[in-house]
Parts: sequence; C-alpha cells; structure tokens
Amino acid sequence: MDENDLDRILEELARKLVGKGDEKSMKQERVELDIVDVNSPHGIYIYDKKKDKWMLVRTEGEAFKPEEDGVYIVYFDNTRCPACRIYDLSWYPYIKLVGRNLENVKFVIILCTWFARNCESEAAKNSFKEYDVHASPTTYLLYVRNGEVVLRDKLEGSKSLDVLAKKIDEFLEKVRELEEKK
Repeated sequence: MDENDLDRILEELARKLVGKGDEKSMKQERVELDIVDVNSPHGIYIYDKKKDKWMLVRTEGEAFKPEEDGVYIVYFDNTRCPACRIYDLSWYPYIKLVGRNLENVKFVIILCTWFARNCESEAAKNSFKEYDVHASPTTYLLYVRNGEVVLRDKLEGSKSLDVLAKKIDEFLEKVRELEEKK
C-alpha cells in the first residue's frame, strides 16, 4: 500500500463519517421491487423469477444490451405516461401468470420520466436513444443467439393481457422456427 492508497482510504472514511458517501455508490444501492411504478428510481430493471422481484441493475453507463443468449422482453416505461399505467394492468399479470414460467425468457423494464428528454438515469436515457423509442409504452421482443440479436419485434402502445400474450407467443414460435433451422 502506497501513500496514494492511504489518502484515498482516509478520504473515503472521512466522507462516510460526515455522511457524504460516494455519490455513485449511493445511486447503486440494492433496489428490489414487487412492481416498478411512478415512484421507482429511474434505470434498468430485470425481473428475478426466483425472488419474484424487479431488481434495479443499473442507473449509470451505457444503454441496455442483452448479456446472455435467450429471449428478452423489454418494456420502455415513462412515469408520466397514462397509457403505460393501463399497460401495467396487462404487463405485471402476464409475468405473474405466464412469464415467470417461460424458460430462457428475461423481462426488462427501462424507466424514465419522459423518454430520453427527462430521465434521472444515464443508462435508461441511453437505452431510449439506442432503441429509438418515441412512443410509450413500447415493448421490444429480442432473441439473442451467440451474442447477436437475430430476431426483433416492436410493440407500440398499450396492449390488453390477451393481445400481449398472443404477441409474445407468436414471437416465441418464430424463435422456435429459427432454432429448428439451425
């Protein structure tokens, strides 16, 4: 340990003692929610099927990119969007009733106040830009194989539970067909 390491450690300790912790680590505190709502911190959430919780995985950095092969259902949600609140009435029941039992399917929520224009999360803001989302709610269906998105579909607007289930089933059928052709 050199003098610079000691200075850094002492500075960190001093910040903690006076209640001024590292701002970035404070933003990344563990957030687990039953549902992501208008009062939730902005950012990127992934549904943990085992815990039956939405986990805030990132607020800072780059746009959301799938890290593993499989199917991703990504909901772009704005807190000031009345249609999103209606869509929530389909989204959350779908996940509870059907989605949590689907293998190799991951559910993601990207949350801002109003698209990339009003967002407290750099990662969520960058995601809205990266996926070119200008309508809400927007749901992307992505199939990733060998680290590449090989199939994508985009649903814009609020969908009823039966329509959402049908669209996801149709997408999963396309994925099965692609896999059979391999």
